[in-house]
Amino acid sequence: MKKLFYILSFLLVSSLAFAQPATQMIKVMVAPDHEDWTYKIGEKVTFSVTVLKWGNPLKNTKITYQIGPEKFETKKDSATLKDGMIKLDGGTMTTSGFLRCTVIAKVDGKEYRNLATAAFEPEKIQPALEMPSDFMDFWNKAKANLAKVPMDAKMTLLPERCTETVNVYHLNLQNYKEGGTTRLYGILCVPKKEGKYPALLRVPGAGVRPYAGDVRTAEKGVITLEIGIHGIPVTMDLGVYTDLGVAALSGYWAYNLDNRDQYYYKKVFMGCVRANDFLVSLPQFDGTNLAVVGGSQGGALSIITAALDSRVKWAAPTYPAMSDMVGYLKGRAGGWPHIFDKNNPHHNTEAKIKTAAYYDVVNFAKNLKVPCIYSMGFNDETCPPTSMWAAYNSISSPKELKLYQETGHWTFPEENEVIQNWLLDKLIKK
Repeated sequence: MKKLFYILSFLLVSSLAFAQPATQMIKVMVAPDHEDWTYKIGEKVTFSVTVLKWGNPLKNTKITYQIGPEKFETKKDSATLKDGMIKLDGGTMTTSGFLRCTVIAKVDGKEYRNLATAAFEPEKIQPALEMPSDFMDFWNKAKANLAKVPMDAKMTLLPERCTETVNVYHLNLQNYKEGGTTRLYGILCVPKKEGKYPALLRVPGAGVRPYAGDVRTAEKGVITLEIGIHGIPVTMDLGVYTDLGVAALSGYWAYNLDNRDQYYYKKVFMGCVRANDFLVSLPQFDGTNLAVVGGSQGGALSIITAALDSRVKWAAPTYPAMSDMVGYLKGRAGGWPHIFDKNNPHHNTEAKIKTAAYYDVVNFAKNLKVPCIYSMGFNDETCPPTSMWAAYNSISSPKELKLYQETGHWTFPEENEVIQNWLLDKLIKK
């Protein structure tokens, strides 16, 4: 029973990055008046607001609302919805970007919140930062240093996680970090049947957690490796990760930001390449077909890995973080982890801004050469769509954009299915 509880616990945690928000009894519905939520610059937008209870408009509901550019909501007001519905004048934008309407309804002393975001010619959004002249030289040197580090792979079979058709292992590799080495851990799933298989690297969203591995995809005939980024085993008790997340690894995304060689994510990016070193070394690998997928921080890492590693043939980023992070310094929303927003003025130093340029997704996106499927929504408050579009618009390789306008920092089941089918279609040649 204890083992079952443990497995279910980390399966739940691993699924959080792609989960839908829980439904509530009172529903606040907000939507722009264009079906695709997209407008021309200077075109006016009207937001419709409906408050529902048991599917019917709730009369005489009081709301408060804000309207303005995402992360910079300015227009605040309140209203009473006599018939449970109202239309709000959202105004317009004079530059490309996103205009957001956030609504809070108060019912029986409890607040219910929702939002909608209108896009204004997002295809014109350009990155707020420039690529350093030695950007690829910096990363090529890092990869050269990684190549000098022996892989020292250690695989531990996890019998309780294996299935009739898949072997599951806890994987432990040696990874490079500036001035020494560290370890990389993940869950490897390999089809049991003898043969050659494509491979899929799953890179994680932000946080500190255990991982379950992608057994489902492995059962379809794909070697899968789901990695952690912190240099710690990914099969420990859930409480260990909770403690680390509020202590030693709290705010890890800002560690050593003033030093491009010592910044926390350098070993992370190299760890993704090291994971591929291992995958392509497996005797079961088919020698050609390798893809990378992830959401949020993992969306960033999927673009970064594909840009750094020519062995990757396809990338599937979902709502990528770390995109156009200095946008805040240009008066618009920047990407997670929001290092340079007004709440973190101590980060606005020349050294930290320069370091960020070497780690920003937009600069890796400019170097992306493989096909990708790129998925995002307009209501994302964690990874603002302005930042994600700055990265998307920087990609010149073949790309497919899948928009799910209503989604925030979560995905619909249908969206996950589209991404999974795209990857399987690329990896498994029919």
